[in-house]
Amino acid sequence: AENSQRNLHELLYRISNALGLMTKAIMRYEGVVADFQGDSVLAFWGWPTPLASGPTAACRAALLIHQEFQRAGQQAGGPLAGFRVGIGIGHGNAIAGKIGSDEQCKIGVFGPVVNLASRLEGMTKQFRVPILIDEATARFVKKHFHPSKARVRKLGTVRPKGIATPLMVNELLPPEGQLESISDDLLREHEQAVDDFIAGNWSEAFDALDQMPVGNRAKEIILLYMAHNNYTPPPDCDGIINL
Repeated sequence: AENSQRNLHELLYRISNALGLMTKAIMRYEGVVADFQGDSVLAFWGWPTPLASGPTAACRAALLIHQEFQRAGQQAGGPLAGFRVGIGIGHGNAIAGKIGSDEQCKIGVFGPVVNLASRLEGMTKQFRVPILIDEATARFVKKHFHPSKARVRKLGTVRPKGIATPLMVNELLPPEGQLESISDDLLREHEQAVDDFIAGNWSEAFDALDQMPVGNRAKEIILLYMAHNNYTPPPDCDGIINL
């Protein structure tokens, strides 16, 4: 926005295209668009139609949004050229319906899971991945999705700023071979390195992560944390990264 302040109409046009792309994917999978917040969309499922299949629809919408951003971002001169997307998914109960005051209200959603999804979306920048999901969603995907449809990669346990409860962060991935997805072998190696890090086996974790391709940006948050601690687990090490 700062760089485009002399041509805000063009910037608004580009952001509107991004919002439109996300909205179409959400509505395709019967989600409700609750709000537009700057260049982001808040969506939810389960009201007014009850959820029949957990977070399936939200995950499918997220994968479609990522796929469409990848495609549109590679079109030189297109409205989404160079744009990247970050998506957070939280699964749980919330209050949905009319939210606001007597003078003005809107259809919205309210509750801790909404805040969690927002935090996950923000953490995509730190983990350098497009889609982050909470543990409840990860368990569901592993149980109900065939790997030919979606996969999950465990990235680590973190304590977000202002939140006391640690959170296991997972990445939602497309099937192997789709887009710029990682291989199944690399996925397993990464998860083993995460387990080693959590268990305090930093030497094994470092060796495994250091040998992974440069393009695997998700490894960097653990490598940076280890570097800040001189590659030695502190005495009170519990495998949790404080953000």
